Amino acid sequence: MASRGSVLHLSQNLTLPFDRRVWMELNALKGAGYDVSAICPMGDGGTLPYEELNGIHIWRYPPPPEASGFASYAWEFLYCWLQTARLTITVLARRGFDVIHSANPPDTFWAIAAFFKLFGRKFVFDHHDLCPELYLSRFGDKGAGSFPHRALQWLERMQFATADMVISTNDSYRQVAMSRGGKRPDRVFVVRSGPSQKRFGVVRESEPSLKRGKPFLVAYLGVMAPQDGVDHLVRAAKVLVQDRKRDDVAFTFIGGGDSFADLKALTTSLGLDGVCQFTGRVPDADVERILATADVCVSPDPKNPLNDVSTMNKVLEYMACAKPVVCYDLREHRYSAGEGALYAEADVVEDLAAKIEQLLDDPALRERMGAYNRERFLTQMAWEHNAGELIRAYETLCGTRRANG
Repeated sequence: MASRGSVLHLSQNLTLPFDRRVWMELNALKGAGYDVSAICPMGDGGTLPYEELNGIHIWRYPPPPEASGFASYAWEFLYCWLQTARLTITVLARRGFDVIHSANPPDTFWAIAAFFKLFGRKFVFDHHDLCPELYLSRFGDKGAGSFPHRALQWLERMQFATADMVISTNDSYRQVAMSRGGKRPDRVFVVRSGPSQKRFGVVRESEPSLKRGKPFLVAYLGVMAPQDGVDHLVRAAKVLVQDRKRDDVAFTFIGGGDSFADLKALTTSLGLDGVCQFTGRVPDADVERILATADVCVSPDPKNPLNDVSTMNKVLEYMACAKPVVCYDLREHRYSAGEGALYAEADVVEDLAAKIEQLLDDPALRERMGAYNRERFLTQMAWEHNAGELIRAYETLCGTRRANG
């Protein structure tokens, strides 16, 4: 099949193929007839500087050290930008490209794309995060209007201004692209990031041993950073186990992040070491075993300008595993889970605990909500229902005619 064109994807959050949304997008483009290359950081497990996977050419650079303050975040952005710019020249020489497709954060790759636009290349901005709001969620409202906050707002404006096409993860982000970014509606496509049906083709059987001798298991899956609110779930565990005297429930936390050590320390200080287990990052098979066993899954993201309009992948993975969900009452939580979740009053730990307890005590409700979530995932939210919008965006940008040859 002749190529429709060549795409170079830039990202820095995770190495490939472990950034699932990016990897699904690249495979969808490859399957639609595009030549695909990508630049990303190396992973912790010693990934190669270059390899070809599924016909996708991947160049990787050594990752920067973990960032912990504004100066280190600024250095991380600069380091990744320089490494990415260097490898962009390598890809141009070896493979060539017609389109640069950049995922954020950070909002810095527009500067690379702007240079190549002088030579006729096009730029697609894949809008994963609201970086100004992400900054405030980490450093508090006192950072509003500060130099770093204003710098992030400027970078976002430049990202939108440079983009020929914007890919938004949901309708809330699409509205940001049109209002704050000034993009025309026909230049913004919503491509949701649900997991693939191929990964969740079947629902695994429960493994009671994972409940650690308790009748019930409550699970959390995802990143553990300040904006993710995992401490809310730890405190909800205290409410259930110590205040309400429930000795029939265990909690398992899957994942890692900047707050991992702090969360374990909080667990110890609250006397919950025998109740809460932190697995760290584990293979997909182990994630699916734990989720299959869980009676309730929780997304404790607190309400703020970032979380309220962001789609949480963990909610979609809970749904794929046919699990009932408890979460705070956020706009995009309601869009994703619909009737498959109980919605606690935003940021009220006691209500989060009450909603978990309500589900633990109502097996019929758990079963009904889990079945609803599985059906909604299979018929509406899985990646396979969204990949077509990505291809339609590219056809709008590049045209549908295949090159001869």
